Amino acid sequence: MKEKPGNIRSRRELFAAVGRYATLGLLTAGVAGIFAKRRRLIRQGKCVSSRTCVGCKILARCELPRAFSARDALIGVDDVRD
Repeated sequence: MKEKPGNIRSRRELFAAVGRYATLGLLTAGVAGIFAKRRRLIRQGKCVSSRTCVGCKILARCELPRAFSARDALIGVDDVRD
């Protein structure tokens, strides 16, 4: 039995669409996971930045214990940003 060329084409389109939507779903789930982790870390009082406190943009406003000790170490240095 020979299959019609239109049938193969529609099957290819189906697999392409399934792959496209699966990729979109995984991307959406990954982004949602990143935002959920950030909210959880903030709620727990943990830093969301992976860098050190000295290079952090919100060091002057941060109230975490690590930031307090970093500011104490930087007293007299003009590197504390507002």
